[in-house]
Amino acid sequence: MDALDPFVRHIQARVALTDEELQELLAVFKLKKVKKKQFIIQPDFVATHRSYVLQGALRSYVVDQNGAEHTVQFALEDWWISDYNSYLYQKPATLFVVAMEDSTLVQIDYMTEQRLKAANHKFETFFRIGAERTAAYHQRRIISALTRTAEERYNDFLEAYPTAAQRLPQYAIASYLGMTTEFLSKIRHDKVKRKS
Repeated sequence: MDALDPFVRHIQARVALTDEELQELLAVFKLKKVKKKQFIIQPDFVATHRSYVLQGALRSYVVDQNGAEHTVQFALEDWWISDYNSYLYQKPATLFVVAMEDSTLVQIDYMTEQRLKAANHKFETFFRIGAERTAAYHQRRIISALTRTAEERYNDFLEAYPTAAQRLPQYAIASYLGMTTEFLSKIRHDKVKRKS
């Protein structure tokens, strides 16, 4: 099995390409290996790439004026990640994006993506579908944060991302769900107590 097979399946699930178009698309993506705790995006630097996770786990987050981290997104296998505001507008990033495990990514740079989309409407469709799914995901996150209790948000996370809950550290999950690590520990403890 080729290392890029999961990415090929990802593409083919979203848009029908000829073999030549698929090869043209794959040719512009660069394979990148990152070590655990390595940053691929940092504030004040322009995010020049968007990344698809072949293997591993990444996290994007912001740091508030009190030094607290707030997780915006996780990205595990078959997920995309970037500082999209920085990437799309080619302005300095506001997010950190860091590897939480040794990871293998495929990346495309902004200018190459723009050329691809201008050259073939199927490539534009592929990226548009990704953008629409990302927008829908972020809308669900905002609505959940506004309308669900902390325990409901945690249960929703476990249901939607069961493997992520096993792989990601508790502090990062708590930050993603908008609560302290201590409060998440209490929710988890209470769930275990109710089951016993």
